[in-house]
Amino acid sequence: MGMNRENHGMTQAESDIALLLAEATDGVEIGTAPLQAVLRGGRRRRARRWAVAAVAVAVLGGAAGGSLAFAGLPGEHGDRRADVAGTPSSPEARHVYEPQETELSTGTYQGKPWSVTVEVWGAPRNADEAARQFDLMVEEGRHPTVKLPSELIGRTSFFVLRWAEGRQQMMSGSWTKPDRMSSTDLESGAAPLGATGADRLVVGQVARTAREVTCTWKDGRTTLVRSGPVQYHHNVPDPAIVPVAGYPAANWFVCVAPEGTSYLTAEVTK
Repeated sequence: MGMNRENHGMTQAESDIALLLAEATDGVEIGTAPLQAVLRGGRRRRARRWAVAAVAVAVLGGAAGGSLAFAGLPGEHGDRRADVAGTPSSPEARHVYEPQETELSTGTYQGKPWSVTVEVWGAPRNADEAARQFDLMVEEGRHPTVKLPSELIGRTSFFVLRWAEGRQQMMSGSWTKPDRMSSTDLESGAAPLGATGADRLVVGQVARTAREVTCTWKDGRTTLVRSGPVQYHHNVPDPAIVPVAGYPAANWFVCVAPEGTSYLTAEVTK
């Protein structure tokens, strides 16, 4: 009698599952759907499939003491994945204390190397993160655009650094939401290649759609800077428009005036 009651219980559970699945799929039409309808309805369709799976889990869990919950379902251990997705990433993962660095260009001047690097510091989320980031920036010789550490909360910061006979901060800025450049927008600055001298080193940012920048020098000559991967000739990089890690608002470029002249203008020409 005990064996018969157990078998009857399992048969009833299987019957319940079949009825629930039949109700969930009732009214579903099989056929070729228009492309746009598939694209618009994809998210709703996916949500419905998860709902059906959840019903099956509830029934199986009741029939077998919960030991089958989540077994063999799409997104196994989905509860754990949801917890992970909802957990804020660490300050280290967000580059709050150690910035992302992108080298824009390198070269030599009077036999000594120089380079231009962009640092992007992630946005602190609270006062403790902001205070520690502010202290680290000051220790590294950076000059934030804010006066108080608390003003860094929610703000991403960047610094353009020239390395030549020491370090020089050429540009800096911060944002809560990036103000994306567009069309022929361009911002640039110029500095000497060495400790002193004419402003031959030009660094700028342009819209991510820009394909060419023309740097014009005071003697009338020009240098073209084109988008794409940096090409090297005898270890010297050609001028290039490149993306910067952690900086979504624009791409960056570097161009250098020939010896004997200096910076006049720069503009997007394509």
